[in-house]
Amino acid sequence: MLRRMRADAGLTQRELAKSLNMHNTMVHRSEIGDRRIDPVEFAAWCRACGENPGEMIEIIG
Repeated sequence: MLRRMRADAGLTQRELAKSLNMHNTMVHRSEIGDRRIDPVEFAAWCRACGENPGEMIEIIG
């Protein structure tokens, strides 16, 4: 879901990482499931991709 959200926003891993102030390997590891993200990071990820965090949580749950 994280990867799809980023790709749908037209962002590369590096572009997203820069907007989230993290290294691009952290974005990659999060997308493949090697690293968990907390709710605050998830909300920031959603916003950086132009999505509403609340709506994305509803889709998951």
